[in-house]
Amino acid sequence: MGDASECRGYYLAIMQPASTSVSGQLAKLDPSAWNLTAEPGQHNGEVVILLRFPYNKELVARVRQLPGARWSRTKKAWYVRDNEHYREQFGLPHKEQGKNALARIGEVNKAALQRLVETLRLKGYSSHTENTYRNEFAQLLFVLNEVPVDSLTPERLRSYMLYCTTELKLSEATLHSRLNAIKFYFEQVLKREKFFAEIPRPKKHSTLPKHISQRDVKKLFDATSNLKHNTLLRLCYGMGLRVSEIIGLKLQHIDSGNMQVHIVRGKGKKDRYVNLPESILAQLRMYYKEYQPKEYLFEGQYGGAYTVRSAQAVFKQALKAAGINKQVGIHGLRHSYAMHLMEAGTDIGHIQKLLGHEKIETTLIYAQVTNREVKKVKSPLDSL
Repeated sequence: MGDASECRGYYLAIMQPASTSVSGQLAKLDPSAWNLTAEPGQHNGEVVILLRFPYNKELVARVRQLPGARWSRTKKAWYVRDNEHYREQFGLPHKEQGKNALARIGEVNKAALQRLVETLRLKGYSSHTENTYRNEFAQLLFVLNEVPVDSLTPERLRSYMLYCTTELKLSEATLHSRLNAIKFYFEQVLKREKFFAEIPRPKKHSTLPKHISQRDVKKLFDATSNLKHNTLLRLCYGMGLRVSEIIGLKLQHIDSGNMQVHIVRGKGKKDRYVNLPESILAQLRMYYKEYQPKEYLFEGQYGGAYTVRSAQAVFKQALKAAGINKQVGIHGLRHSYAMHLMEAGTDIGHIQKLLGHEKIETTLIYAQVTNREVKKVKSPLDSL
């Protein structure tokens, strides 16, 4: 397929529209005269296309006619839904195929996808990792069409990752997932060691854990009147559990005699013990008496484990009922548990074991937020 520039051109020819000019309703206008730009973005959790241009009454009237067009005060721009119609209209690259790519893989590469999945299963990877790797690898196979993936060189793959970065503008997390999936295929399935030595990884965005204060945690519990929901949230916070761990709890995992709970096959397929809060014991017995779960501590309407989506919905409803206006998910209860332990002076090694972190560095990130000595430092503004 030629050198790197030819390879990149190959990807662009497949994934980008031929023209980058504004078309459709706005084609009647001269984009250069109005200085209109369109860019993908997010607004209130929705994926949108932001339209920016110097104010002009006529152009505003035309934009208003676009189905679903709205004005965002926070973004200071007009926006429409991010779909293929508007991407083509505003000259943006076509979106990736998502899960639909699985159904549009060329015949020549279907066996490669199957080998990837089989190897993941043989090595005992989780279903979540399997789904992620399969979907990310499928994106490459979709682009290749009938070009055998096994024929790709490191230079070709480097060009593809550059395309994902510069043209598709994928996030750092997605780029890492895609590179991991492709790397797994070439190194674990095809056994081509050091195949990715020349492909640099994007620098990850260093984020701090989202959490809520102890005062807000109490408000959250007080606002949740449903016994089942309240018990789920209290245990999630009181033991610092991941959402997958709280819904995976079985009755046999709870040892009220020793006040411990056995977390089976947590992240990384590792078991650990966490302490059962004494304050929850009476409520836990009341919950068991009322709901009489059969196998899992929290079960769905028709039996079986409670779903992740249901647990997330419970937390979201509790936030709203408590009037807590923070962009945080149910995992924030786990972060809050760790932060509040650290603020209370708990040894970092104990927190590491309770959270099930393999490396102490993972736990130390909470120290960046809860450093009590730093919090004592007064701003010079307070001395004026």
